[in-house]
Amino acid sequence: MESGLILMNTISTHPGVDPALVPKRTLHTGARMPAIGLGTFGSDHVTAAEIAAAVIGAAAVGYRHFDCASVYRNEDRIGAALRELITGGIPREQLWITSKLWNDKHSEADVIPAFRQSLADLQLDYLDMYLVHWPFPNFHPPGCDVSSRSPDARPYIHENYMKTWRQLEKLVDLGLVRHIGTSNMTIPKLKLLLPDARIKPAVNEMEMHPHLQQTELFEFVRANGIEPIAYSPIGSPGRPERDRTPEDTVDIEDPVIAGIAQRLGVHPAVVCVKWAGQRGATPIPFSVNPRNYLANLLGVVGPPLSEADMAAIAGIDKNCRLIKGQVFLWKQDQTWEDLWDLDGVIKQ
Repeated sequence: MESGLILMNTISTHPGVDPALVPKRTLHTGARMPAIGLGTFGSDHVTAAEIAAAVIGAAAVGYRHFDCASVYRNEDRIGAALRELITGGIPREQLWITSKLWNDKHSEADVIPAFRQSLADLQLDYLDMYLVHWPFPNFHPPGCDVSSRSPDARPYIHENYMKTWRQLEKLVDLGLVRHIGTSNMTIPKLKLLLPDARIKPAVNEMEMHPHLQQTELFEFVRANGIEPIAYSPIGSPGRPERDRTPEDTVDIEDPVIAGIAQRLGVHPAVVCVKWAGQRGATPIPFSVNPRNYLANLLGVVGPPLSEADMAAIAGIDKNCRLIKGQVFLWKQDQTWEDLWDLDGVIKQ
């Protein structure tokens, strides 16, 4: 443990990382996206002000990629932070800012106004990436129980999804966003989208951590020129209680992860982030703790895990999905598995 204490003390005084040294992912457009970002979903326990402060602090230690969403209800505070960063000397073109369309704004008439609201809240002239947050146009009130069901909920209907996607394509045509992408999609849904999209998704944001490696989906998106972005890369330890189920496992307590962390003198969370980046995904871990978000960044830019470590982590996949999406179900007698097309068929 002595080596871990030494490293933690070193991190507490570390000046940060030169953003130029942070690895980049080259998208199908040729644009280069920083290969680690700061997530900004504070769940139920972190205020918008704390997250805005974390954006400023993370930028100070080398972050340039920030993953936002309208449903996080903090984009206005993050916008003030971004304005402070830009006026303070960070060129806008060095920042990579993502936002997402929420489920109640999928209708054709709502997409562009919803985007413009995010753009105004973030105090920017354009976004680097805009995602469809979930492929279901199903609204639920913030903080509701996982058993909550909207009477207007619908399954994935490809014709309707494409109407939404055409509006995202229009945002690209208008010069308001540089790239568009998907989130929480499955292979069957992507197989429908890809041949129909005039502008293909640049990324697919997906839950990914050592206990949910999603290898088939990961390989599918990369084979199709789509960069995988890994949310909950350390296993979402701060997710709301309502999203927890008895069968959930804890990545950072896995003996393989803990053993590697002890040997390297880092927190187990850093091993998870390092694994995701080394695998070829772009992790977007959330933290408002300066020591933690710096440690995550150092994990991505630092020495790689050994081949033996990567092989050991590959062997601990438990197919344990933590963000199950129960509130997006459209029937009372369904289970969350119906959202994820586990048998290769889109449920109706």
